[in-house]
Amino acid sequence: MVLRARRVGTEARARYAEDTERAERLPELLEAARKAEEELVRARRDGADAAELNRLGVAYDAALTEAVRAAYARQRVLAGLRGYEDRIYRRRRLARPEVKEVTECAERLLTLREQHRLHGIERVPRDPVAA
Repeated sequence: MVLRARRVGTEARARYAEDTERAERLPELLEAARKAEEELVRARRDGADAAELNRLGVAYDAALTEAVRAAYARQRVLAGLRGYEDRIYRRRRLARPEVKEVTECAERLLTLREQHRLHGIERVPRDPVAA
C-alpha cells in the first residue's frame, strides 16, 4: 500500500506564511502591551484627565489586540501547515504540550483585553457643541 503525501493548497500556504510572520512578532508585541499598560497606570497615578486616560486606554487595548492576534497565529503555526485544512490533524496537534502553553497564553491575553474593555477604558463625556 502506497501512502500519498497530502498536498496543502496555496491559500493554506499563504495563511501559514502570514501567521508565521505575525507569530515572530509576539515578543515585541507583548513588550509593547506592557509599556502601554505602564503608561496607563502612570497616568492614573498622576491624575491625568479623562481624555488622556481614554487615549491611553484605547492604545493599551490596541496593543493587547495585536498581541492576542500574534499569540493565536503562533498557535496555528505550531499546529502546522496541514492543520489549516485538516481539522482532525489540527485537533491532534493542538493537544501537544507546547501548543497548549501558547493557547493558554493567548487566552490569558484575551481575558485581560476583555476585562480592560469592560472596566479599564475611561469614558469621555460627549461634547454637546460637537454633536
